[in-house]
Amino acid sequence: MAPTTALKRMKCTVCGYIYDPASGDSRGGIDPGVAFTDLPEDWVCPRCRAVKSRFIEI
Repeated sequence: MAPTTALKRMKCTVCGYIYDPASGDSRGGIDPGVAFTDLPEDWVCPRCRAVKSRFIEI
């Protein structure tokens, strides 16, 4: 079964960082299992500080 859009990995178009919901973002205090769509609106890429709108679904 394919994952829903909310649980898919997302790639930063600025630096290439991959947000994987299975891993979360330990530096940003995001626990594993948090979908990209559920990240706080002020969350930024932990590598280059790009905003969420700079990410694309992969």
